Amino acid sequence: MDRYTAIRSFVLVAEHGSFAAASMVEGVTPVIMGRRLTALERRLGVQLLHRSTRGLTLTELGERFLENCQQLLQDFDMAEDSIRSGRGAVRGHLVVSGPAAFGRRHIAPHAAAFRSRYPDLRLSFNFTDSVVDLVREGYDLAIRVGEVRDPNYVAIRLYPNQRVVCGTPDYFRRHGLPARPEELARHNCLAFNLQGGQQRGWTFVRDGKPFAVRVDGDLACNDGELLYDWVKQGLGIGWRSTWEIQAALKQGALMTVLDEYALPAYDIQAVYPQQRYLPAKVRHFIEYLRRVYNRAGYWEKT
Repeated sequence: MDRYTAIRSFVLVAEHGSFAAASMVEGVTPVIMGRRLTALERRLGVQLLHRSTRGLTLTELGERFLENCQQLLQDFDMAEDSIRSGRGAVRGHLVVSGPAAFGRRHIAPHAAAFRSRYPDLRLSFNFTDSVVDLVREGYDLAIRVGEVRDPNYVAIRLYPNQRVVCGTPDYFRRHGLPARPEELARHNCLAFNLQGGQQRGWTFVRDGKPFAVRVDGDLACNDGELLYDWVKQGLGIGWRSTWEIQAALKQGALMTVLDEYALPAYDIQAVYPQQRYLPAKVRHFIEYLRRVYNRAGYWEKT
């Protein structure tokens, strides 16, 4: 039996004057209430109640203990009330992780407008193309692009996205259009690398099943925005997200190939650790970004 239950049972019995009346409030039998009090007295090593055929009376120690217990329960109720009210308040410090290029272009620019709604909130961003451990490194949430498989995290889709192969029209005029993913072997594929290891495969879907194709090229880096710039310069082709290339596609600066093999559901997602109560600062930031990303024409303008 936990201490809170024991203290609450003692206070109910003392205030109502009988096990029967207290048990009705607690929703248990008088026998259980009696056992709780006996166990509490045994643990404390003192007698709290005088039991007789006439009823129950508090001992001197019982009266002193009752006053302390009533204050403890009042403090506990106040603490719970403050937490409940705080759950709906957008305040404190919100720490967010996100991909480097995406964060600079589609998270940070919205910070000022979001904070103007919630002036009691502080925001901190860490933009990196490495996948961070949210719990160990103290993040409230991350904005990620792609599938989230960890069952310890909740993933909320903010906007649909795909991974596609793209390049400039001039590049494809010079080198031809690949008809199948396997034909990428004869193209200069600009690859992403992380911590010194070059990404050697791009993933596609055929007949509903994903498969990887080995690619190679003469340029690689760990900065997605730099890779995107190289693609726009016509130095090679890239495997990029649709969120990144919408404006260039609309302007005709880029074109996509192998669309029928594109990896589906590589969505933009808000990710946070599993928890019973989602803080208001996290919930409101997620909803704010979702509204921004779903505005008509947003991705074509940025």
